Amino acid sequence: MKRIAILASGGDAPGMNACVRAVVRAGSHRGLETLGVKDGYVGLINRQLIILHRHDVSNIIQRGGVFLGSLRCEEFYTPEGRARGAEVLRAFNVDGLVAIGGEGTLRGARALSSEHGIATVVVPATIDNDAPGTDWCIGFDTAVNTAVEAVDRLRDTAEATERVFFVEVMGRESGALALHTGVAAGADAILVPEIETNVEELAELLNRAILRRSRSLIVVVAEGEIAGGAFAIAERVRQHIKFDYRVTVLGHIQRGGTPTARDRLLASQLGICAVEALMDGKTGHVAGELCGEVRLTPFDELTTDKRLAPLSLLQLLPDLF
Repeated sequence: MKRIAILASGGDAPGMNACVRAVVRAGSHRGLETLGVKDGYVGLINRQLIILHRHDVSNIIQRGGVFLGSLRCEEFYTPEGRARGAEVLRAFNVDGLVAIGGEGTLRGARALSSEHGIATVVVPATIDNDAPGTDWCIGFDTAVNTAVEAVDRLRDTAEATERVFFVEVMGRESGALALHTGVAAGADAILVPEIETNVEELAELLNRAILRRSRSLIVVVAEGEIAGGAFAIAERVRQHIKFDYRVTVLGHIQRGGTPTARDRLLASQLGICAVEALMDGKTGHVAGELCGEVRLTPFDELTTDKRLAPLSLLQLLPDLF
């Protein structure tokens, strides 16, 4: 093993830069040359690979996003696209690939491994925290803290003006971000795509809180919530409650910003683990944190492409479901 490559693919997540930094520095420490692939699998297909030295990754650990770029690549879903990517890696004499990202990144890396024999290790990074092979994905802690701070601020104005706030967070297919945000911020209800919302029951819960003279009510809604997202939910609930309401969509603010110490440390540990795995010939693995320990999980031991959101957290809320 003399030369490795690293890329980030799909939606960006705070802490990706910290992972790139760790891979480059851990590789340099072991005498490896590291190539950075710009714009994920798109850049791989288009031969956009650059040599990364230790100084190239200085002063990036505190930055959100990922300086290499992280794009989604429809072409990589095809056998022809993956074959072209594998050909490029061989042309650049790359012995192993570290891929940072979520579900789509994992699928691409698994295909490179199984179809073309490319040595690959995946580092899970997604604010949805739904990638398999790890309990915690890079970027999730930062996104939760960003959303909780926003809800705390909204609670202040809701309390002052006696309003219901419907706060939409990201999560088209996973309610993990909504669940953790809602519980940490003391939300009165949390709506997730895994469970269909009964709007009448939600309105009844809010009305009971109003009768208890609650001055503020917070409903956290995952953007993929089955009933239609925060605006649709709020409009339907409005017909059954007496409080004034507002809708706030946090959107991509959850993806940006300085990563938390937790995400920086996780990204650094998983980056080092990925390099060590390639050096040891352990390819076709996910480097993740399981039960508080950094571990490698072989691709063929992954029982699903997605981790389930911890719906048990809903027990901490009023009985809505």
